[in-house]
Amino acid sequence: MNTKMLITDQKELEKFYSHNRIWQGIPGIERTKNGRVFATFYSGGTTEQLGNFVPLLSSRDGISFTEPIAVAYNGEDHRCYDPCLWIDPLSRLWFIWAVAPGHAVYASICDDPDAETLIWSEQFKIGGDVMMNKPTILSTGEWLFPIAVWRHSLFAVKNVETTDENRGSFVYKTTNQGKTFQKLGYADVQNRSFDEHMILEMNDLSLRMFVRTSYGIGVSCSCDRGKTWSEGADSGFGGPCSRFFIRRLKSGRVLLINHYEFTGRNNLTAMLSDDECQTWKWKLLLDERNQVSYPDAAFDDDGNIYIIYDRERYAAREILMAKITEEDIMNGSLISEGSELKRIINKIGE
Repeated sequence: MNTKMLITDQKELEKFYSHNRIWQGIPGIERTKNGRVFATFYSGGTTEQLGNFVPLLSSRDGISFTEPIAVAYNGEDHRCYDPCLWIDPLSRLWFIWAVAPGHAVYASICDDPDAETLIWSEQFKIGGDVMMNKPTILSTGEWLFPIAVWRHSLFAVKNVETTDENRGSFVYKTTNQGKTFQKLGYADVQNRSFDEHMILEMNDLSLRMFVRTSYGIGVSCSCDRGKTWSEGADSGFGGPCSRFFIRRLKSGRVLLINHYEFTGRNNLTAMLSDDECQTWKWKLLLDERNQVSYPDAAFDDDGNIYIIYDRERYAAREILMAKITEEDIMNGSLISEGSELKRIINKIGE
């Protein structure tokens, strides 16, 4: 695919502004060391369809967000979707999206995301087909990217399903900071649904892959740094078949953002474990309302956790953010200065 998908021209960007969008959802978030917050999601047309595009928004204060400063778009006969934002150990911002037909994951990198004018690299392909969760940096230095090839008949847009018969929750590895990628092994967890998997390195250096399934969240393990994966099993975490977020924090605890005691996609909750995911001792309800979903999170050096999610993609059409700390989760309510819940950072119709 030779078409340049990343749009940064201000005049061209105006057609992707909020007043021109009918629906929106499936967000991602990142924060620079200097405090700039980036948010992304996708939209275009009236639903998940050809013509979808991915806008990138920015905020200097974490409160007021711009209209799109960049957009990934590949015309009305393709779709750009399922975006991911990631700041790597070199402090570079990765803007990642999937494209179909073509069934590939592309990225563009900004070396200085705090600059007034952002300079983006040429887009490049990481792998195929879909990736929407952040990479994992292993203690041994590798960067692992979670890229899925969905099960048959799962593709949301008719007639553009991948022809790849080797399907599963794959892992791609880079050992040279993203210059090249090696496709490793994959898990094929029973009843996986759109995968949306994340990888966690355990204290014994084994890897666990958590995968969205029809019954909640499945898990598969690797003892060879991602080359081979065990038969999948139920993690026991539960969930209404929706995206979740899991990450180890600097404290050593593991953060899980999932639906808890739910009836559908409600009761989005942040949870902490200090025993390698065996139990979740501490919980903080982020949003009890219906149709709140698809969390992603970013962190700063002061211990703040920035969580983005969507609400009612076709009705309220809100992208929201929570800012919390581990102390808030352990207390079960907000006690940290600056913490807040349910901040709307973008809403169609306002």
